[in-house]
Formats: sequence, structure tokens, C-alpha cells
Amino acid sequence: MKTQTAIAKKLSKIMLEKGITQYKLSRNMITSQSTINNIMHEQYKSIRLDTLIKICDALNMTIQEFLSDPIFERSNLDVD
Repeated sequence: MKTQTAIAKKLSKIMLEKGITQYKLSRNMITSQSTINNIMHEQYKSIRLDTLIKICDALNMTIQEFLSDPIFERSNLDVD
């Protein structure tokens, strides 16, 4: 799967677990809700690392915690 698909799936799972809406996440990140919506709907070709770090900060977790999921194993990702 594409990396943006893996990120969207993981983000969706965490938001569901924490009961966080796109709006609340965007407010915590001090960004627009459309940015989160675009990530969730894979509208970006790639996601910048600094954006992912800001997402993790807003979710009160480390980048390592976010990426420590089998969905991010190399064998599961199609990298161009």
C-alpha cells in the first residue's frame, strides 16, 4: 500500500481510539481542518516529516509510537 494510505489508516485508528475529530486535531496542530481532511483522504502525494511530527505532537505521542505498527513494515509498503 502507499505510504499515504498507511498514514491515513493509522491516523484514523488513533483518532477513533482517542475520540478526536479532524476539527479537534486541526485545532491542536494550529492548522486548517482541510489539511487533516486532505491527509485522511490521501490527497497529498506525500506527507512531510514535519507535518507528521506536528500530528504526533497534537496526539500527545512520539513519532516512534505512531510508526511502531505493522502497517509501516517495509513489506507492507509500496515505495516509488
